[in-house]
Amino acid sequence: MSGGWAESAKAWIADMGDRGDFGRAFVLDRPMMERVAAGAFANALDVGCGEGRFCRMLAARGIKAVGIDPTEALIAQARLRDPGGDYRIGRAEALDFPDGSMDLVISYLSLIDIPDIARAIAEMARVLRPGGSLLIANLTSFNTAGQGEGWKAGRNGKLRFSIDHYLEERPDWVSWRGITIQNWHRPLETYMSLLLRQGLVLTHFAEPAPYGGDARNVDRYRRVPWFLIMEWRKPAP
Repeated sequence: MSGGWAESAKAWIADMGDRGDFGRAFVLDRPMMERVAAGAFANALDVGCGEGRFCRMLAARGIKAVGIDPTEALIAQARLRDPGGDYRIGRAEALDFPDGSMDLVISYLSLIDIPDIARAIAEMARVLRPGGSLLIANLTSFNTAGQGEGWKAGRNGKLRFSIDHYLEERPDWVSWRGITIQNWHRPLETYMSLLLRQGLVLTHFAEPAPYGGDARNVDRYRRVPWFLIMEWRKPAP
């Protein structure tokens, strides 16, 4: 099952453009690249690379990046935009790479798309070399608990963001600008416990705020916990 990605690939490519959407261009890209710059990474695996935008950013820093994604149309677009890049059809739950082969593994807003998250996190940890980093950007669980409800007018007419059934893991279909895909809501405990189970050590945690862009979007992204960034280190022997 594609989770809507095959059907939404064309709209996704158009929506991302070259720079990405607001959340990427004005909230996540800068702090994510700051974490990349702080490490001495020679190679990287981008799990759920989509049309390859972040792989191109990594390559611009001299990092040999491999991007995988299960959606053929997105991989085709990544290859078109970056003919010299390494983009492959693949799934997070079954990474076709040797143990300990990657300095850096990245999940940039892809954990929410993966049904078997336990298997995917185990695979990301497996291919990471000792001393390497797993760098994650994800929607916060407060945000995904509001899918289907989200912004609603309160009694005074002001918009409020509603969440419900926070502790219940579930898939939800979400739609915007011609894109309709399946996202998974999971409480933060689920992600944290699975990462800890792999013996990974949390070295960085942030809930980044917008640093530019349209003022209305800035206000919207500041009112609700939107994204988180985590960096996990695989201990060296």
